[in-house]
Amino acid sequence: MNKNRFTLNRRNFIQGAGIALTLPWMETFAATSGTVSKTPKRFFSVYHPDGVGLPLKKDPAWEDWSWFPRGGERDFKLTKVLDVLEPLRNDITIYSGLSHPAHRSVHGHSNADQYLTAANYGGFGTYKNTISMDQVYANHIGEHTRHSSLVMSTNGGTGAPRGAQTSSFNAQGRAIPAMNSPKQIFDMLFVTSGKDAYNKLARSKSALDVLLADSKAMQRKLSRHDQQTLQQYLDAVRDTEVKLVKAQKWIDTPVAKVDASHLNLTAEPQDARAYLQSIYGLTYLAFLSDSTRVATYMMGRENGAGPHDLLANAVGHDSAHELTHRVKKPGGWKNLGTFNRFQQEEFGRFVQKLKDTPEPDGNGSMLDNTFAMHGSASSSFHLSRNYPIISAGGKNFGFNNGRYLKFGSDNEDNQAGAGQASDVAYKSEIKVKEEPLAHLFVTILQRLGVETDEFAGFKGGLNRV
Repeated sequence: MNKNRFTLNRRNFIQGAGIALTLPWMETFAATSGTVSKTPKRFFSVYHPDGVGLPLKKDPAWEDWSWFPRGGERDFKLTKVLDVLEPLRNDITIYSGLSHPAHRSVHGHSNADQYLTAANYGGFGTYKNTISMDQVYANHIGEHTRHSSLVMSTNGGTGAPRGAQTSSFNAQGRAIPAMNSPKQIFDMLFVTSGKDAYNKLARSKSALDVLLADSKAMQRKLSRHDQQTLQQYLDAVRDTEVKLVKAQKWIDTPVAKVDASHLNLTAEPQDARAYLQSIYGLTYLAFLSDSTRVATYMMGRENGAGPHDLLANAVGHDSAHELTHRVKKPGGWKNLGTFNRFQQEEFGRFVQKLKDTPEPDGNGSMLDNTFAMHGSASSSFHLSRNYPIISAGGKNFGFNNGRYLKFGSDNEDNQAGAGQASDVAYKSEIKVKEEPLAHLFVTILQRLGVETDEFAGFKGGLNRV
């Protein structure tokens, strides 16, 4: 294949995808010795707080505004909550009957931290989290990209134990701070480069070296408790050191130049549609430019108000969290269902964009090589059971979509815990059988190329996936 012809085709593809993207010549896109690099495998997780609407079957709202579909594995019918995904029916899988066993009796305000970790930290007392599955994959694949992972949330930062504002946790179980400004995310992905960036990295590395040396000398003079506190701090410092070392490795590689004029990089949560579209748009650009292959976005924290509450403005309401508390008021189930529908509409827009974009090497679409999931660790009114989860894509590494997969037993029509409008529901007796969500994580990791048969102590993948 002629090298110049290949380059021209690459540029035409990028412009045809709806953006102007200029990349330096890289061997990834060159036809050298008759071979091309493997197509990237990508993972993206979106978390939404507060669960979904599950009215009782006898309630008139059940037909239209219950989140889970009706019917069987292939002949399922989407309610009005999910019907915005009907054009993507053959590209998605919907799951019921999955949850983390250790948290089935924990109030929903305390369960988001374990969504991607499956850690058994309980609803109160001593708190110790573990690595999230996105970071397991980031540790496996991150050396191939400028950024090991992209961690985002509406609220930003880390939050507090049992009130996380990030979905991602490192190997020591520490929360990884999330970015929440579209402009900040764009600059991190596509602006930082050149001599100034190199000098800044060098200064930061030098300062860290001094800090670590001083800390080691201090450690010998501290009490046992203070030594543990200092060790936790030093672990965080070393995380920064690792990032600096990697940044130096990539400093001479030009960042991708992208046109983000179609995104509102100054959007804030009160302008909910523009904000979500910017988050999804930046994730798309990060994947398209192969700046990273791992991303998480936490739409909101579980235990109270915050910037994420403003996302309900998109459907004419003043508080996303309060929608779950008002389901027994006139139109309450419809109002919550309409907000859940908005969440899926924007997720579907992102999925469609991936589907419409061919891979540069011709190996299907970006969606075929991306596993994107959208879910919550609550179902009905902060009940930590029967997580509502949708996945999309992953065809090229073994995911067979167009299905509604029900796991466990004794929960026909997802009526266990349905109709709740009280915080006491989480204390109710567990009468149904559910499968550990960690088994799905094992399957995802295996198909992404991670050699493992276990996650968070749970062995084996999930049957039928």
